[in-house]
Amino acid sequence: MDTRKELALKFFASQIRLETFRQVANLGFGHLPGSLSVADLLAVLYGSKMNIRPEEPNWPERDIMVMSKGHAGPAVYSTLALKGYFPMSWLSTLNKPGTRLPSHCDRLLTPGVDMTAGSLGQGISAGLGLALAQKVKGIDAKTYIIVGDGECNEGEVWEAFLFAPQRKLDNVIVFIDRNLKQLDGTTAEVLALGDMAAKLEAFGWHTQTINGQDVLAISEAIDAAHTVKDRPSAIVMNTIKGAGVKELEEMEINHHIRLSPDMSERGMKVLEEAHAALAEVLRENNITPIPTALDRE
Repeated sequence: MDTRKELALKFFASQIRLETFRQVANLGFGHLPGSLSVADLLAVLYGSKMNIRPEEPNWPERDIMVMSKGHAGPAVYSTLALKGYFPMSWLSTLNKPGTRLPSHCDRLLTPGVDMTAGSLGQGISAGLGLALAQKVKGIDAKTYIIVGDGECNEGEVWEAFLFAPQRKLDNVIVFIDRNLKQLDGTTAEVLALGDMAAKLEAFGWHTQTINGQDVLAISEAIDAAHTVKDRPSAIVMNTIKGAGVKELEEMEINHHIRLSPDMSERGMKVLEEAHAALAEVLRENNITPIPTALDRE
């Protein structure tokens, strides 16, 4: 990837963070930090890797993305809205009565959501079922599944980790959001996971460990995974819960938070300033941003 593409993806990730923070700040509470930790990954997937048609969300030949850690819905919604799956105005309805953007992803409500999630541990199994269906139907497409590290406490996740190599699902990439925190503590305190990459390698997976806040590292890891044959790939992403807003990053318990008006103002200022700085870099270097729905407003 050249530097110009890398900067365009950083800018897209910045847009996702900004819209995600705005959604939760508007509501006043939510799963904000765990949504911010996957913003860079979503920018790479939807900005450069996935074969999709926002105007035709159920296109049978599309690549599929399953957010198994369904509470990161706000980041997914920001990404889908920016890509044009539904109006940007929907983002202001997050988790409110009558919304089509519930707290956790729901495929029956939100265009572009491929699998309902929220009961942690189930999304990866559903995603592998979708990947197997692609194989059975002869569809040349990929399935990308994002799993939380706290979610990996669930036994069903490890059954899925056994299933994928058995079926040689080389059309699957599982991303583990290794932000080291979960609902009520650190993953080390609640149930230590150890070396996830080594464990998955022993299960028969192709594994990589990367900085999950680096769009270049994410992109290169995905490209490497795409060359693997006859076994699934897992990318363990070392991330920061609340990435992009230092005040959130430094909270000891930050799975679900309540944002005061002052916190909202401070966080928005940080993200807006970072976004403006990136916009200036793009302008100075004559780099075209990744097209989004904001270009049409």
